[in-house]
Amino acid sequence: MSLAVSTSSSSRPSKGPSGHPSFLKNAWRIIVKKPGRLIGLGIIVLFALMAIFGPYLYPKQLPINPNAIYAPISWRYPLGTDFEGTSNLALIITGARYVLFAAAMAAVFTVVFGTALGLISGYYLGWTDSVIMRITDFILTIPGFPLLVVLSTVWNFGQPVAMGFVLGITGWGGLARAVRSQTLSLRERGFIEAAMTLGLSPFHILFREILPNVGSYIAMNLLLAVTGSIYAEVGLFFLGVVPFQVNNWGVMLNLAVFSAGAMSSAQALPYLLSPLLALLILTLGVVLFLDAVDEIFNPRLKEA
Repeated sequence: MSLAVSTSSSSRPSKGPSGHPSFLKNAWRIIVKKPGRLIGLGIIVLFALMAIFGPYLYPKQLPINPNAIYAPISWRYPLGTDFEGTSNLALIITGARYVLFAAAMAAVFTVVFGTALGLISGYYLGWTDSVIMRITDFILTIPGFPLLVVLSTVWNFGQPVAMGFVLGITGWGGLARAVRSQTLSLRERGFIEAAMTLGLSPFHILFREILPNVGSYIAMNLLLAVTGSIYAEVGLFFLGVVPFQVNNWGVMLNLAVFSAGAMSSAQALPYLLSPLLALLILTLGVVLFLDAVDEIFNPRLKEA
């Protein structure tokens, strides 16, 4: 009998200390359930690797070939070349670091500020809630993109951290309000009232009881904030309101439209379409992966 018991226990999936399958194994099981989720994850990982290791694949000053100006798509130039004969693929890969790192920083700032203030506001209520919500309302009334245009005249956006910080502190208002409303709803649930009765600290209740129940919404907003921040920063560089101190996709769009004449010249069209294609593929990856994120962090879907 003891042999039968040991055999049956060894066939069960590995579980964590709490008796539940480990988070990573559970997440991977959810991701592989649908091919679209795997494709989305693959795209996100590909762009992340491009941002981390891409610049090391090329010299700091990309080679210029006067004999290959606006070269067509070929095996040597998979995305063609620009007005200096530089590979568009090399420009996309080396420009991904600034774009993605700034967007990631902006998303982190947005989620940290929005989640923390939303949880505190919805849990404590009273004057704390009033103060936080008035600040949130003020943030929501500020037109984000015009503010970025104004700040670009006095702020040095040469470093992606600076760009990410500004994008983050101007974009957390909507998330804070949404998290607050979720917290207000959860605050009236029985398990929260039981935690209060047991004398558990507010920190424990907020981050161990309430936060996991809004994790799905926060995780999805993290990914959506990444794409939104990418569009914002690319738009700033495209409009030319930020000095061209670094290579990125927005600079490519600006030069393609206003310098290379891509809107009227078919030869320069690949130079314009290359960054647009990168934006499209990255957005597609995020959208495909959001379905998995919802199921990973949503307790109701996991129970189902």
